[in-house]
Amino acid sequence: MSPRPEIAGARRVVVKVGSSSLTSLPGGLDEPRLAALVDVLGAVHAQGREVVLVSSGAIAAGLTPLGVVGRPRDLATAQAAASVGQLRLVQTYADAFARHDVTVGQVLLTADDLTRRSHYRNAQRTLERLLTFGVLPIVNENDTVATEEIRFGDNDRLAALVAHVARADALLLFSDVDGVYDGDPRQGPAQLLDTVRDPADLGEVSLGTARRNGVGTGGMATKVEAALIAAQAGVPVVVTSAAQAAAALAGDQVGTRFAVMGPRPRARQFWLRFATRPRGRLHLDEGAVRAVRERGASLLPAGVTGVAGEFLADDPVELVGPDGVVVARGLVAYDAKELPPLLGRKTSELDPEYRRELVHRDEMVLVRRPSLG
Repeated sequence: MSPRPEIAGARRVVVKVGSSSLTSLPGGLDEPRLAALVDVLGAVHAQGREVVLVSSGAIAAGLTPLGVVGRPRDLATAQAAASVGQLRLVQTYADAFARHDVTVGQVLLTADDLTRRSHYRNAQRTLERLLTFGVLPIVNENDTVATEEIRFGDNDRLAALVAHVARADALLLFSDVDGVYDGDPRQGPAQLLDTVRDPADLGEVSLGTARRNGVGTGGMATKVEAALIAAQAGVPVVVTSAAQAAAALAGDQVGTRFAVMGPRPRARQFWLRFATRPRGRLHLDEGAVRAVRERGASLLPAGVTGVAGEFLADDPVELVGPDGVVVARGLVAYDAKELPPLLGRKTSELDPEYRRELVHRDEMVLVRRPSLG
């Protein structure tokens, strides 16, 4: 039996590969390494398993054709490189997968596509239909149009969100690092962590151990954060190198496994907790914190001591306790400018149009922020 049966038996997997595993400077796209990964994924597809590939590399693939040396420092140049590189990257994938009789489809997303509820559901339907047709979706952030304000920041987090959107059975994060260590192996002896069952298992892990080759944006910190998001949402994760892809997908004991840390939430709960971008904060007193956290109650004006940010009704906000710790996230029922006169007052004291909850419990999800040591 496989040491990791939940990975070996995963019918639908999301695989994320970083720029460092597909590209190099100054040569841009490394086609032999890309072909080696495709050979592995093509074999997995031939087994009847479904694969969603989240691939970085578009910007790096566009640098050489544009004559740009090093990763662009300005957004416009990065977007120009993505425009050129995305075509080359996906065409290279399409040609490589064609040798395995696999049809690929391109799915470009911005953070806005997953932070807006309607867009989130549309992305879910699109991925499901592609998989129904036997197509292997290749997902990437739409770097050509994404601004700094609406970027995911890295494809590791994107992959964790896609794993839930696609209802995946497992997530595999591949880079040029063979796993998560309890220290920086470049600085001295360090032990590879085999399994993480709780954020506390990370201990004093160094989150800066990923080697950088000048073309990637992520690091080990982003992989750990993404792995915790997925694991806490019911999806097992393996973090390892692209060279170990075949072994990892077979459930062999390679890299670092993040065991499932919680039940798979409903899509709306996951969206609220991980995919929304808070537009502001509501500061709660201790009584309101207990009511929300322990009794699952809605948030009423009486328990709110302050408001931060500019937001409109139905925007996502964070609920913060007196100690500054985020307790929950939810959709607020009022505009920010309406709230100051309501704070600290009992519902019975308010005009009828203001007697509804600030955040209803059905529009709220508790937050347990991952501890990264």
